Amino acid sequence: MDLYEVMRTTAAVRDFTDDPLPDVVLGTILENARFAPSGGNRQGVQIVVVRDPAVRERLVELTEPGARRYHAERAAGETPWSGHDRSRVTEQEVARTVVPGWVTEPVRRAAVVLVVCVDLRAVAALDKELDRVGLVAGASVYPLVWNILLAARNEGFGGTITTMAVAEEPALKELLGVPEPFAVAAVVPLGRPVHQVTRLRRVPVAQMTHREHWSGGPLGG
Repeated sequence: MDLYEVMRTTAAVRDFTDDPLPDVVLGTILENARFAPSGGNRQGVQIVVVRDPAVRERLVELTEPGARRYHAERAAGETPWSGHDRSRVTEQEVARTVVPGWVTEPVRRAAVVLVVCVDLRAVAALDKELDRVGLVAGASVYPLVWNILLAARNEGFGGTITTMAVAEEPALKELLGVPEPFAVAAVVPLGRPVHQVTRLRRVPVAQMTHREHWSGGPLGG
């Protein structure tokens, strides 16, 4: 496929057919995705490939607490799990919230689930001393995760980046035997899409660019 077509049609896929994703195809996806950049080219990513239904069911259980809080905050009109604002949602409201099936079913229904981890010794977290949620360390892992989805699209498969289970990281690491000092960055279900999206909606370039200064006009404006 043309590179730009892949970039413009790689959607978040959560509804999968029963088609398998053979190891040979998954190997091709990862073989190409591994060329993603990482901080200092230290390549600290490790991936646990999960097919076992029992392990996946436990992944679903670990997904639910974070998802429950997410949807409780969303129902209250908040930005879920905001990295900036403190939530006003009570624990009782969280406990009453039902997790939609579309949140957990991809983990059950996907042909394979990838749990992407990163060695914290290999990342450069230049913002770790700032008084805000850290972001920069993700540059050493998320380009590879996105490359996995781009490569999957090229092979006729798809998936989505999920992070709900990371809220339960200690239990998740225990489940999969992930050692210290690795952190879990994403849980990525992959499979054959029931429907392949060909048009995505995104904000235009003019709404996301600033010339020279935040107060400057947009690119193309």
